[in-house]
Amino acid sequence: MNEPCALNLRLSSHQKKDRAMPDRSTSLGLAGLLKSIRKRRGLSQRELSELSGVSLSWIRKLEQGTAEDTRMETAHRLARALRVPTSKLIPAGDSAPPDASDVEQWTTVRRALEGRFDRAEPEEVPTLEGLTEIFTSAAVPALQSNSYAQLQMIFPHLLRDIDRLVDLSEGPAKLDARRLRSQVRQITAWLMSHTWQHEAAEHAIALAIDDAPDEHTATSATDWQCWGLIRQGRLAETREIATRWADNIEPRMTKASREDLAGWGRMMIRVSVASTRDNRPGDAEDALRFAHMAAIGIGRDYVPSTDAWTVFGPATVAMIRAENALIQDRPDATLKIGSRIDGARFPHPRNWARHRLDVAFAYIKTGNVPAGVEVLQDVRQRAPEWIMTQRYARDILGEVIEQRRSLTADVRELADAIRLPY
Repeated sequence: MNEPCALNLRLSSHQKKDRAMPDRSTSLGLAGLLKSIRKRRGLSQRELSELSGVSLSWIRKLEQGTAEDTRMETAHRLARALRVPTSKLIPAGDSAPPDASDVEQWTTVRRALEGRFDRAEPEEVPTLEGLTEIFTSAAVPALQSNSYAQLQMIFPHLLRDIDRLVDLSEGPAKLDARRLRSQVRQITAWLMSHTWQHEAAEHAIALAIDDAPDEHTATSATDWQCWGLIRQGRLAETREIATRWADNIEPRMTKASREDLAGWGRMMIRVSVASTRDNRPGDAEDALRFAHMAAIGIGRDYVPSTDAWTVFGPATVAMIRAENALIQDRPDATLKIGSRIDGARFPHPRNWARHRLDVAFAYIKTGNVPAGVEVLQDVRQRAPEWIMTQRYARDILGEVIEQRRSLTADVRELADAIRLPY
């Protein structure tokens, strides 16, 4: 293990400052907190509106308490203008409740995760070889291709059978069974977070971490734990967990395996993403620089053998850089980076689709609405099940509709397809 890198020392310093400062957010609430910070900065509501790009009417509603919450993007704009961490303005996170249809569709998976099964257990005894084959040849490809209907069919049975296998196994075979169960539970956590069912996701990832019998499996589980926390807007918590874990697993570059580099690099990505959203651009850039070092060490985007549903490498880091630029209100940089990334050879369609949503939003932010809509249509064609669950896609198309007096037939049809509310 190397000495802790400068980034870790720097972030630890920030965390100490955060803990040392009394947190008034709980007592003041968003309305009082926003007003207090604005006054400390010597800004009127109108001046804050001009600096942040948030409408004056919305700032007034927030300060008057008639709007009790706001989206993370709005909080981030206000935080940048006020020069405070974004998490200061979203102390309770930014997680909307799941759609009722998603809750219903994933009921059997949640019940299986809790050890409750709708059918009697079959007499046949499951085997590690058989469950590994189902996991690698059916579950992982279904996840990679965004085939959620297949996943809803596979996972109740997989969760049931892997529980029984762990119970029946002993010695080294039990460690192998636990490793597989950790991986199954990690994907379950991803599916729950992806559909905004965060309570179930946290339960799944806690079980996955507890099951992990080795460092690589534990790193993968921690990576998905951080992703779920980011989805909820729990940015400071994400940064602290990812920083601590990255410090623990920091490899020697000259001796590290690709799995070592990928695990450490993904932790750096989580630090960077959380820091960008939390209005800490210096920390975000430092973390992404370390992630880039790990990616260069790997050479080309790579799917770890111990984590077959993730990917890490230079293109992955470039996608995160494009995402960070968009959050920092630099859409031109997002488009420039996006133009250099070749998705044809990228290992996971899901990651590529997520990046293309950033490109679509960047086009719209720069005024090229037709290009943005064209990208959305392309993503929908390539990943129709995936885009239906993407609130980000709905937000992007919502921006388009807001800017247009009338809508084309294609835009109206796309709005219906991604379940954009009226």
